[in-house]
Amino acid sequence: MTGIRAGSLEVRLARSEAEIEAAQALRYRVFYDEMHATPSAEMAAVRRDFDRFDAYFDHLLVVDHDRGDGPEGIVGTYRLLRRSVAERHGGFYSVSEYDIGPLLAPPGEILELGRSCVDEAYRTGATMQLLWRGNAAYVLHFNITLMFGCASLHGSDPKAFALPLSYLYHYHLAPPELRMRALPEHYESMDLIPKDEIDVKRAMREVPPLIKGYLRLGGYVGDGAVIDRQWNSVDVGIVVKTDRVTQRYRERLATEPSALEGSSVP
Repeated sequence: MTGIRAGSLEVRLARSEAEIEAAQALRYRVFYDEMHATPSAEMAAVRRDFDRFDAYFDHLLVVDHDRGDGPEGIVGTYRLLRRSVAERHGGFYSVSEYDIGPLLAPPGEILELGRSCVDEAYRTGATMQLLWRGNAAYVLHFNITLMFGCASLHGSDPKAFALPLSYLYHYHLAPPELRMRALPEHYESMDLIPKDEIDVKRAMREVPPLIKGYLRLGGYVGDGAVIDRQWNSVDVGIVVKTDRVTQRYRERLATEPSALEGSSVP
């Protein structure tokens, strides 16, 4: 993916193992240093966030060319996994928390998103727009009809998030045919406050920015939250049909070079 730029920033796919390791180091700084997730001893030793899925996810990067054109320039990242790749490599990451059966029922390519993070100094609209434009180019290239994944609220007590969780449940619950559901052993109710008692404006202020971004694209949430104590988070399932994503970016991307290259798994 080349030519998608804003000033010195460019969004593209990782081209080398060194770039993937730099993205993992960025994830470690954000998730473990800033957000106080609990790393394994192996992660702490090398100060990188990694798991077995990294080997076959595609890694979307934002690179600041003022800092460098390779690993030293990486300031944002996203992990992307297509169904056609997951089927060859042990499935999707999200199945450890959610039943995604309804999403798998229709044919066609679907995309799992995860590990989204941006360096603290680059948390601006321009950086996030580039990540979204990169996602849109990827979706268009592979004819993806549905995106999904888990998004987090920082902290491990669902009751502390009663307002935003209840708002998401009552106003943005996915229809049955798109509704991923937390596995029974992990299921935490999101229906903590009756709908008629929700202060919508206040609730939206408490919804994390990444989840707001998915909602603006017409996204839905699944049924049930999941406590992830390693990550010090409460996770919610997210589902986004890609028609609005492609509608928003198709015309813009059509005028820019956006040939995909460097895909980690063809």
